[in-house]
Amino acid sequence: MFEKVRSLFGSGHANARELAAARNLVVRGFAESHPGMARQVNEDRVALHLPPSSRPDRATLALVADGMGGVRGGDTASELAIQMIPRLYFESTDSPGRALEQAIQTAGREIYAQAQRNPHLDGMGTTCVALVVIPPYAWVAWVGDSRLYLVRDGKLAQLTEDHSVVQEMVRKGLLTQDEADHHDDRNLVTRSLGVHRKVEVEVREKPLPLRAGDGFLLCSDGLTDVLTAADLLSAIQGVPVDIASKTLISEANRRGATDNISAIVLTLTEPGSAEVTDLAATREYDISRKLRQTR
Repeated sequence: MFEKVRSLFGSGHANARELAAARNLVVRGFAESHPGMARQVNEDRVALHLPPSSRPDRATLALVADGMGGVRGGDTASELAIQMIPRLYFESTDSPGRALEQAIQTAGREIYAQAQRNPHLDGMGTTCVALVVIPPYAWVAWVGDSRLYLVRDGKLAQLTEDHSVVQEMVRKGLLTQDEADHHDDRNLVTRSLGVHRKVEVEVREKPLPLRAGDGFLLCSDGLTDVLTAADLLSAIQGVPVDIASKTLISEANRRGATDNISAIVLTLTEPGSAEVTDLAATREYDISRKLRQTR
């Protein structure tokens, strides 16, 4: 997986001309979440903080949290995460990667503390995947199996690696990735915020250099349980962010999603460029039809 990421980013270094061109990129984003077809309550939470048009140099922060531990506990854990992490991040004076890591760790300690104070919340936790974009770079941090994908040059790459039982088996050579994707225990995570007082937050070692046309998808496992990588790419590439997010959710539900489902789609464009301008209803229909054809 990470070999594919490196191939998309080359050496991981960008020259001065590329960085200068990327500094003025405009970030567009849209977040969508749904309980799915089998659950009454949505324990997923999403947060998207876009900078004001007057300050394009400010950070964009996108966050998906997938709560666990029963309806009340899952709700509480994911809600704490999406409320605390952005506030702590924007209050910090540290570097973006360090600030993001510390914000997630602090939120995890607070989720754990609240669970200790309230027996009804005992054992609650949440996954977390977060993306900070400050052109010309992006920073990524995560805990659990909610994911971040990059779309670049017509290709999709997963930028995060699940903290899960089956992914650990893949790393040890006990399962292939395809076997892991269909394993009965694929949703058992090995890390989450709040289950323990301390958690190791995984942060990509280096910031990602950006290019015009890049797209990102943050999502919970309820989406990737029913949609393939080809489905994700078909829904995102060249599509306005609001239509892409809504289409991913509606297509997951059409395929009988049994878990809560969340998707945040972001795109980076050059100043003054317009997104795809097709009529929303027509474009959404076309994407849904294309997704059905990929099955």
